[in-house]
Amino acid sequence: MDCGDPPPHISGMTLHTATLEIEGMTCGACVAHVEKALKSAPGVRDARVNLATERAELDLAPEANLAALAQRVEEEGYPARRQTFEIGVGGMSCGACVAHVEKALKKVPGVLSATANLANNRATVEVLAGAVDYATLAAAIRAEDYEPSPVENAEPLETREKEAARLKRDFWLAAAGAVPVVALEMGAHMSHDFASAPHATLGHQTPMFLAAALTTFVLAGPGRRFFKLGFGSLRRGAPDMNALVALGAGAAYLYSLLATFAPNILPEGARHSYFESAAAIVAFILLGRWLEARAKGRAAQAIAALGALQPKIAHVRRETGAIDLPVEEVRVGDLVEIRPGEPIPVDGVVVEGASHVDEALMTGESLPVAKKPGDPLIGGAVNSAGFLLMRAEKVGAGTALAGIIRLVEGAQGAKLPIQALADKVTAIFVPTVLGIAALTFALWMIFGPEPALSLALVNAVSVLIIACPCAMGLATPAALMTGTGRGAQLGILFRRGDALQTLAGVKTVAFDKTGTLTEGKPQLTALRAENLSDDEALALAAAVESRSEHPLARALVEAAHARGLATPDVENFAYQPGLGVAATVGGKKIAVGSGEFMAALSAHSPALEAEAEVLAGQGASCFFLAVDGRATAVFAFSDPLRPSSAQAVATLKKLGVDVAMLTGDRAATANAIAAQAGVSEVFAGLKPEGKVEILQNLSLRGPVAFAGDGVNDAPALAAADVGLAMGTGSEIARASAEVVLVGADPVKAAQAVALSRATLRNIKQNLFWAFGYNVVLVPVAMGALYPWNGTLLNPALGAAAMACSSLFVLANALRLRSFAS
Repeated sequence: MDCGDPPPHISGMTLHTATLEIEGMTCGACVAHVEKALKSAPGVRDARVNLATERAELDLAPEANLAALAQRVEEEGYPARRQTFEIGVGGMSCGACVAHVEKALKKVPGVLSATANLANNRATVEVLAGAVDYATLAAAIRAEDYEPSPVENAEPLETREKEAARLKRDFWLAAAGAVPVVALEMGAHMSHDFASAPHATLGHQTPMFLAAALTTFVLAGPGRRFFKLGFGSLRRGAPDMNALVALGAGAAYLYSLLATFAPNILPEGARHSYFESAAAIVAFILLGRWLEARAKGRAAQAIAALGALQPKIAHVRRETGAIDLPVEEVRVGDLVEIRPGEPIPVDGVVVEGASHVDEALMTGESLPVAKKPGDPLIGGAVNSAGFLLMRAEKVGAGTALAGIIRLVEGAQGAKLPIQALADKVTAIFVPTVLGIAALTFALWMIFGPEPALSLALVNAVSVLIIACPCAMGLATPAALMTGTGRGAQLGILFRRGDALQTLAGVKTVAFDKTGTLTEGKPQLTALRAENLSDDEALALAAAVESRSEHPLARALVEAAHARGLATPDVENFAYQPGLGVAATVGGKKIAVGSGEFMAALSAHSPALEAEAEVLAGQGASCFFLAVDGRATAVFAFSDPLRPSSAQAVATLKKLGVDVAMLTGDRAATANAIAAQAGVSEVFAGLKPEGKVEILQNLSLRGPVAFAGDGVNDAPALAAADVGLAMGTGSEIARASAEVVLVGADPVKAAQAVALSRATLRNIKQNLFWAFGYNVVLVPVAMGALYPWNGTLLNPALGAAAMACSSLFVLANALRLRSFAS
């Protein structure tokens, strides 16, 4: 299954896509700054930045330079994550070899530096993470006739885990410094005895000096990142969340230094220190960042789990026998041995041996599937007890598993229409907060009681700290990332992220019949012929239908083979979409198809037509055979309903979704199947263009989804608001759909609707919390409650509340990991 999309075209120009992994983004304002910087760069046609995945997806013209783009975002204060590959290089023997390898690697877009070492036969390559993979680097080395081999390749999840570990360390360091300061300062407010004890033991000045020293350690050590990034964003005129923290904590710290070491500069009533606020702000925000990093890692585990299914080693057969090679080194055409109990490394076909293979990952089939020579194998599936020798046909990024991972990553990196509001707000949010903080300071200085300066500072700092837009920036991508990841685990693959929002609002789901609601494996159950024998009729029909891929055509051919009939040669084959097929066989004009096809050919037989009506009323599908313009036989096929079809229909109805069935089959057959499935709205006798017309009419009620699997379903899948392609169907069907349902279970269509609704509901909850939190608490931070009950918000508590808002959003999003139906 090739799940990738073709590169877009603009005015005849072919664009290529690239990915940058970007560090330092902490809120929606950061996302807006990075997108603005990238979109204004030469060669960038579009840029989509995702806070949850920390990635920028770029559409680039040929002249674009990835290294320059990385430099551009670094100048904005958001460094592009880099990755180092250690690659073994065989065949180097002199300095010229080293120069050739280095030159070849440096030509690869996204490579920042490359050095080769003749002593250890290795090349060290620094690349932009996400933009270059091992296979590309290996191909560049191999093109110079050297042999690459992987030495080390850190996984993205490992990078996230390292970042979480760094944040954990920094939080505990900040907490170690902040707790004594908070105890000294806050304890004095809570207990007179506690307040007097340090002064009695250490003197009046020593506790203050100790608080200053500890706070300096917290801000200069673990809190240094906020000042470095925050003041950098201020210099660029694009303040972000780090700027709010730096200004808030920095102002409290500097004010406290004055109150401690130069108190005469301040009015007598304003000589208060706020070291505890500055230290606690940094500690609380680092705690929030650490927990966020852990939550992001959990949200990304769906992709990591998919990647873990890919084996690391393949047993590749060479002239001297089987050798173990890294799976990245398997080439198309290689013969690969798969031993009992081992996973299949790449996609291919069996050339020797027999076994059963567990393909539940890709097809949803719970039972192992028998495999023999000629049968396809899917990378990531698991061999059972037998030995298999396979020929590799798709490797690396071309495998079905790699395609699924690309689908999930693409969907997770998408932006939903609902996020547009959050993007607009966060783009202006931080400058607005700075203005509100300045206004707060001015109002308290003008109208506040004494000590006005101290109160003005506390409230201004509280506004800066509590109004962080982190939760707004995470609200949509965190839920989308988790929801699409859970969908991948359930076999629901969103090819486009925005399809999730559209699917959540569908009013009608229309199903194709054959192969979607039914098994798609019909069998010939009845045959009646006139003026020729049954075998003669079947041989003629099978000869013509052997050129067709229709399920009923395959059933005819299989029935002829089962009877041991020889099929004559066919000439002048023609396919009539939605009607049937025609050809010349032995000088006779043969047509096989629907009753409508027979009518168009004026090939009538009242007896056969009556027989077809009876059979169709029993749920059978019927084809006619015409010889030289005369109807001479009718074939009846039974295609049983899938066991889960009725459940899928019932579930959709419980969700308040109308269900319809669209089919090219006769009305009597369609109605019989619909009755078994519980579908009340049936449209039968449709050609492919007829299905499109029906979908357009159904869309007048609201958005429509269509689920199908065949080549003839492609127009309907493309025309529907959301196309749901069954994973066992044709490549064309999957390419035309927005959502791929792995396997053949129609219940997945209902699950997809339920999951999309749960995800969208989660997003709305997150956005409501994120906006509501700021709407309610910013006025409190400004001191709105002070005239009524004397309440002011301590900046340290504001930092804790800010951290909690982001954690609430992430925790709420992670609830989607337990979605069941």
